[in-house]
Amino acid sequence: MDEEYDVIVLGTGLKECILSGLLSVDGLKVLHMDRNDYYGGESTSLNLIQLWKKFRNSDKPPAHLGGSRDYNVDMVPKFMMANGTLVRVLIHTDVTKYLYFKAVDGSFVYSKGKVHKVPSNDIEALKSPLMGMFEKRRARKFFIFVQDYNENDPKTHEGMDLTRISTRELISKYGLDGNTMDFIGHAIALHRDDSYLDEPALDTVKRMKLYSESLARFQGGSPYIYPLYGLGELPQAFARLSAVYGGTYMLNKPDCKVEFDDEGKVFGVSSEGETARCKKVVCDPSYLPNKVRKIGKVARAICIMSHPIPNTSDSHSVQVILPQKQLGRNSDMYLFCCSYSHNVAPKGKFIAFVSAEAETDQPEIELKPGVDLLGPVDEIFYDTYDRYEPVNEPSLDNCFISTSYDATTHFESTVADVLSMYTMITGKVVDLSVDLSAASAAEE
Repeated sequence: MDEEYDVIVLGTGLKECILSGLLSVDGLKVLHMDRNDYYGGESTSLNLIQLWKKFRNSDKPPAHLGGSRDYNVDMVPKFMMANGTLVRVLIHTDVTKYLYFKAVDGSFVYSKGKVHKVPSNDIEALKSPLMGMFEKRRARKFFIFVQDYNENDPKTHEGMDLTRISTRELISKYGLDGNTMDFIGHAIALHRDDSYLDEPALDTVKRMKLYSESLARFQGGSPYIYPLYGLGELPQAFARLSAVYGGTYMLNKPDCKVEFDDEGKVFGVSSEGETARCKKVVCDPSYLPNKVRKIGKVARAICIMSHPIPNTSDSHSVQVILPQKQLGRNSDMYLFCCSYSHNVAPKGKFIAFVSAEAETDQPEIELKPGVDLLGPVDEIFYDTYDRYEPVNEPSLDNCFISTSYDATTHFESTVADVLSMYTMITGKVVDLSVDLSAASAAEE
């Protein structure tokens, strides 16, 4: 271990593993350490016995749930946008050869007490029970404008500069009502709260285009894909990638201590009496607690069920978004469901999550609107975890700290954090202009 490295990465959470892979591909000498004896950190996947140990302090789950090893329960469950940034990173790094994906069956939204399929284009808008007849026509016009919009072609702009007008102004031009905007803003553009309404409309239009491009990519019932055997496969795939490019991995290294010189700059990491020297450290918040601040917490319920979520067309994998306004909250609530069809549970079993940015100290009460949509559950676990963000200045101490995972059930915010960290570390931008049609990242 007493060697010199360009970068030492602490923690094998998904963000740290992606960075380790990207930096190794760039030719940097990387040492990757974790105090745990397993991959994944906060974003690991647990089998049934591990789940019982974590939440019930027992290693004897009920026999009727099936074999422990048939379960892969993600601790930070998220789907990937089929045309989104994470898939581009997977293709850019060639990690796709270690993974198999399957399209996610459904994308739904909660409106006026009911669960509805998210209409994603002008044709679906005309059929959707979310809107009345006149509203459908207005929504159809808006969807056509978004589909045709091209940033570089003023003829498609209808005389508007989307960098200067807010989403609220764009919406009023099409006369759409609050409920329509609710599902467009939260379930298609995937905004986490309503602050987007007063920001430039271009971001919302780009997000809507990403949704429809992702939906078109695999002709599935949703724009999302998800790896077989769960997200625990992702950190390990990036670990393999890093190793191929000469990265070194050390699990089960207790007491990883970041060492600083007199000027407060990092110069290495010590563990078990040895110090590995480095120029930069990348880590999750738990490794440098005095350089982060708490920004909130996530409340979640993890449920094992024997049926799909009701009113989702019997989808074996599905996301349901409950916009903040529908629940009188400050931010959205998310349902995530996966099942034996993605090899994360034994045949006939479904794993569902309800997650939200915690606004109270009572997850059981706070998450009830989401849990009530699930129907009967075999087992339910409630949990909260704190979220942190870095407060250090990386240019002064050479420490690059990731932000904790949020409550969303998709990866867009996670990958944005990774790519901005990559640019801070290297001074470069990852070139993600890959031809997605030529490199199909999903298994049909």
